[in-house]
Amino acid sequence: MSVPAARKPVVVSVARARRMWLHAQRLDAHAPFGDGPQATRAAVEHLGYVQIDTIHVVERCHHQILYTRIPDYRREHLHQAQTIDKSVFECWTHALAYAPTRDLRVHLGAMRRNWQGNSGWFGSVTRADLRRVLARIRTDGALSIRDIDDEALVDKHHPWASRKPSKRALECAFFKGVVTVSERRGMLKTYELIERHFGWDRSPRLAPEREILAHRLDAALRAQGLVSLDSICHLDARRKPAMRRLIEARLRRGELRPVVVDGAEKVPHWALPQVLEAQVDGPGEQVHILSPFDPLVIQRRRLQLLFGHEYRFEAYVPKEKRVFGYFAQPVLAGDEIVALIDLKADRERRRLLVPQWTWLIRRGRRAVKPHIEAALHRFERFQFNSAGGTQ
Repeated sequence: MSVPAARKPVVVSVARARRMWLHAQRLDAHAPFGDGPQATRAAVEHLGYVQIDTIHVVERCHHQILYTRIPDYRREHLHQAQTIDKSVFECWTHALAYAPTRDLRVHLGAMRRNWQGNSGWFGSVTRADLRRVLARIRTDGALSIRDIDDEALVDKHHPWASRKPSKRALECAFFKGVVTVSERRGMLKTYELIERHFGWDRSPRLAPEREILAHRLDAALRAQGLVSLDSICHLDARRKPAMRRLIEARLRRGELRPVVVDGAEKVPHWALPQVLEAQVDGPGEQVHILSPFDPLVIQRRRLQLLFGHEYRFEAYVPKEKRVFGYFAQPVLAGDEIVALIDLKADRERRRLLVPQWTWLIRRGRRAVKPHIEAALHRFERFQFNSAGGTQ
């Protein structure tokens, strides 16, 4: 019995799979989201999320991820999207991140379930703690942890914890979807009641699990082009069985096609039929300095599979054991990762320092080096020319 054409795997080369991913990530074109403040909203909506991290050796990762795809990006554009336009909001995906407000129901539903599974972290927060901090916001308006200066300090039980008990209560209210981050200055967050921030009479209904699964799959297809079970359910293994069933249902309806990446046959992939039919041109001479938290880099196995590079993040590795440097960033030239460059911002002299440069290619170094240096100078100008904006 013959296999229906729609169920026969489409074989693609690693080079084509890589270009499909780069195109989906919009790293193969100049200014793919346009310019101005609205480009930030468009980028976050297309990517699905932009990760936030505390490391500040160079530009914070959420700003760098957006700058990589929006050449005229400014920090105040993200501030406008979050605080004024309210087109993006902070949530927890696989990590703390900005996500499109249009997807809020999905993310709040997932966060609520994550909160229920993290009772160890929030176990010390009592109902009285929550009532107290929420009453203060309700009466005094949006507040940050710095605004709370009248409570007894406690010992920190974790390096990332605060000595103020109210911080954990605020975080608990955030995960429960009762408050949202209305403004961010660096890593200082201002919390507001979620209904008041968005101007709702009442909060929207949380998305059910089937809607969360469909959203995860659609978002991955949009931002990855070619997907695997691991890439869809990144750091969310418990959803894999249900996601597999959803993929099978879409395969039966002809909405997805199975894909085999040549040389990586053991990892099943899938793509939309129209994506497989589209002609994806090469990325040309585009050069990007990628944050370690960029969506292209954060999924290490996928990066190794499609780019042949096993990225090693060494910020938490003892200095004597580092190979590439504390904050080495992959350099994408065209459709190849050609180098790792350890970067550090000298904020006093307003210069971008390069403690270490490691080539990953043997041929073509002389030709690509000027393009990398130009990209580094652009990144330096971005970081320091906009240094007065919102961090």
